[in-house]
Amino acid sequence: MNAPLAITPETPVASAPPLLRIEGLSKHFFVKLGAFGQKSAEVHALDDFTLDIRRGETLSLVGESGCGKSTAGFTILQLYKPSRGRVVYEGVDLATLDEKALRPLRRKLQVVFQDPYSTLNPRMTVGEAVGEPLLYHQRATRVELSSKVEQLLGDVGLSPRFAMRYPHELSGGQRQRVVIARALACGPEFLVCDEAISALDVSVQAQIINLFQDLQERYGLTYLFIAHDLAVVRHISTRVAVMYLGRPAELAPKRSLFSTPLHPYTQALLSAVPEPDPARERTRRRMVLKGDVPSPLDPPSGCRFHTRCPLAIDICRAEVPAWREVLPDHAVACHRVGEAIPVPGA
Repeated sequence: MNAPLAITPETPVASAPPLLRIEGLSKHFFVKLGAFGQKSAEVHALDDFTLDIRRGETLSLVGESGCGKSTAGFTILQLYKPSRGRVVYEGVDLATLDEKALRPLRRKLQVVFQDPYSTLNPRMTVGEAVGEPLLYHQRATRVELSSKVEQLLGDVGLSPRFAMRYPHELSGGQRQRVVIARALACGPEFLVCDEAISALDVSVQAQIINLFQDLQERYGLTYLFIAHDLAVVRHISTRVAVMYLGRPAELAPKRSLFSTPLHPYTQALLSAVPEPDPARERTRRRMVLKGDVPSPLDPPSGCRFHTRCPLAIDICRAEVPAWREVLPDHAVACHRVGEAIPVPGA
């Protein structure tokens, strides 16, 4: 058995009122199996997802591909109707509203998708794409439309002349700026950024990240930032939530998570991040997980990570670990918290 981890509390982050309260959110998809679809199965894409998203913060959601990050974001926005659970915004449970009742709230809760080209209509100019939500949500008249579009383009670092261009005439970074401008046109409070920089070149990624931070300060935005690049997450985040196979594993302030990762899965993720110092890269310990991620069609009993966890014991296979706060503002779902060894240099 590994030696117990010495846990030293850090100063908790400043408490802020929640903009969104997510309680027990789950999303299951039903699929047909077999050559003729004679069998049906249930995909557990998201299970018992619970957290508060605080006003003005950037909460990053990380994990391997297929762990349910995007499903969580889309279900919070009600692009997917939840199988169960609550999403409370301004005292209203969004999951109980029909499409007509949701429509006035949608302008406050917007999304920036991964691929900007597929989210823009190739037959619409940039000015038409950005101006459409202004007219739909009655945030500008026809007379004001041109100046409002120019202002939004300027806010995302584009010249007014881009209003007359079509998406195919723009670079990837320029298209993503247009998509961000279109989201801002609705006057949102909350943005889900679903892998919003992963399709861009590295140099352009840095520009878009700086843009997100500038807009957050200017507009008072709150972000759910879905990503797999932990270097980017470390730069932009206020808090970080780690997911594994549809369930949250760990949630902590950025500094606490990167300095004191408590869940073995979090430690494995951090150990995979390259170290820029070659000397440290050669000597640091890596935590290599064995086996493949189980299928969400038939998730393991107990802790879903137990099939790959080097610390798994009988209770891990039998019981779902409770979600508990171990340090101030640092919660984890693991039966063996305090026995996992943090990754040096993470």
